[in-house]
Amino acid sequence: MNISSDITVNEGSSVTLLCLAIGRPEPTVTWRHLSVKEGQGFVSEDEYLEISDIKRDQSGDYECSALNDVAAPDVRKVKITVNYPPYISKAKNTGVSVGQKGILSCEASAVPMAEFQWFKEDTRLATGLDGVRIENKGRISTLTFFNVSEKDYGNYTCVATNKLGNTNASITLYGPGAVIDGVNSASRALACLWLSGTLFAHFFIKF
Repeated sequence: MNISSDITVNEGSSVTLLCLAIGRPEPTVTWRHLSVKEGQGFVSEDEYLEISDIKRDQSGDYECSALNDVAAPDVRKVKITVNYPPYISKAKNTGVSVGQKGILSCEASAVPMAEFQWFKEDTRLATGLDGVRIENKGRISTLTFFNVSEKDYGNYTCVATNKLGNTNASITLYGPGAVIDGVNSASRALACLWLSGTLFAHFFIKF
């Protein structure tokens, strides 16, 4: 007879959903979270579904089912959207030689979707400025250098923002021989070659 409308809340809020049903015999009302793995979605067996301190993984569709064994259950759905501030899930340092194309990438999860900005030191970067291009597609923002020069090397800051807050990550564009996290990039390459050779020799001897 009556069911709550779709709702959008901020993470940490309390949510109450209502599902009223009538029938003879009186139906059993069950709430189930559909946006989880099969078999793990049971929530409650009551007309009211109360969620306190809601988390982002509790967003999605909730199904109310009314059943009294006389006929097939009557089913309705309510969607809960949970807003949360951005967090950057992927930001990787990138090495590239002078004259080559270089791309820095920054990935952030947020609801509503995050907006991105890029900075070098205190200077905000923009497409077309000093030969760079910024592209924002969904959760990912990229900063592209079409012709890397020495002055492009250094630390860049990716800032992700929505109405609930912001976060940032530092990403380094470096050249051959640069020391990143205490390890020389040339040494990294030699180590990779040595490891590849060792694995190949082990494979050759074994077979």
